[in-house]
Formats: sequence, structure tokens, C-alpha cells
Amino acid sequence: MALVLIAAFAAGAVNAVAGGGSLISFPALLAVGYPSVAANVTNMIAVTPGYASGSTAYRAELRGQGRRVRDLGIVAAAGTAAGTAILLIAPAGAFDAVVPFLVLLACALLAAQPVLARVVTRRHHAGLGLRAAVFAGAIYGGYFGAGLGIMLLAILEAFLEDDLQRLNALKGLLSLVVALVSASLVAIFGPVAWGPALLMAAASVAGGWIGARVARRLPTAVLRWGIVAFGVAVAVALLLS
Repeated sequence: MALVLIAAFAAGAVNAVAGGGSLISFPALLAVGYPSVAANVTNMIAVTPGYASGSTAYRAELRGQGRRVRDLGIVAAAGTAAGTAILLIAPAGAFDAVVPFLVLLACALLAAQPVLARVVTRRHHAGLGLRAAVFAGAIYGGYFGAGLGIMLLAILEAFLEDDLQRLNALKGLLSLVVALVSASLVAIFGPVAWGPALLMAAASVAGGWIGARVARRLPTAVLRWGIVAFGVAVAVALLLS
């Protein structure tokens, strides 16, 4: 329990700063013996309050983005519902087979974020392409979710020309929408381990609140590559098992 509480606190902080926190909390649940699907849906519940506290800390950067939030929030909710439905309907063996590769994908996204930020083409008029990309990202978020924040930030940077902090705030709020929809569905239909989920949720709130204020002072490269190394080790362990 100490391990998963620490992992949830760290995940809340990392999600508030850059995304990728589930690469800490999801493996922690695997490490203490939960099956992969149960660990995934429990983690979805656990990290949701952390997104909420992180978005609260970014409320100044969200001012003036109401239209974006409404338009993209609806798209993200629809994509999340589709992704979570796939998770709940598909056999557990299918999730076991793909989860190591999803972890590696999340690690790759985290590692490549600085490069993506430099090479993407920003567009003044974002329309169908932005919505399609957010919908696809939300499907991924509803199915697994680790690295979703990184994916969303890369999408927003590709289509919108705005201050990075404002885009990061928008990313956090869209991540919250994805988390709320997926958590609501798995709470009803998924094999959630409610004891750890609720305790981890409290820890992720504290992590999200502190992370949005303090963790930005940490060396970004250290934070990024530490999570990448940890995630790759988890993926290798899952492949070997």
C-alpha cells in the first residue's frame, strides 16, 4: 500500500507537469499483484482527481479558452467512450498481449516530446484535423491512457498557435475529461479494486496540486528520462513474463 500511495502521488505530480504519470502508478499496481486489466481500470479511477487538482492550479491559463474546451471536450468524451468500451468488451488476453507495446508507445511519446514540439507545423485554422486527432487520442486514453497527456499536447501544438503554458493547461483539462468518462464507465462495468483506488485517488490529488506548482522547477530532462527508463523496464518485464 505504501508503494501504490507513493506511486499515485508521483503520478499526480507528473501528470500535472507533462503527462506520463500512469507509467508510475500502473506498474505499481502490477507490482503488488493485480491483473493487468484490473490494474488499468483501478489506475483510471486513481489518477482522475489528480487531473482535477492540476487543472485547478492552471485556471489562470485556461481563461479565454472556453470555446476550445467545449468543442474539444465533446470530441474527447466521445473518443474516450469508444476506447473504454473496447477495453471492457475485448478479452482480457487481448489487453495482456498489447499492454507492453502500449507502455513502449507511451515511453516513445514522452522521449520524443521535445522533438515533436520542434518539428510540428502549427496552423492558424484548426478544424476537422484537430478534432480527428483529439478523437483518436481519446480512444487511446479510454483504452489505456499512459502517455495520453503527452500525445494530447503534441496534437495541440501541431494545430494551435498559442503559448505553451496555455496549451498545457488545455491539455490538462482534456485529460480530465478523458479521465472522468473512462473512470465513470469502469466504475460501473470494470473490475476495480476500490480500496487501493480510493486511497490512490487522495494521493494523486495532493500530487497534482503540488506538481503543478513545484515539479516544474525540477530539471525537465531528468524527470522525462527517469520516467522513460522506468517505463521501458516495465515493458521489458511484461514482455518477458
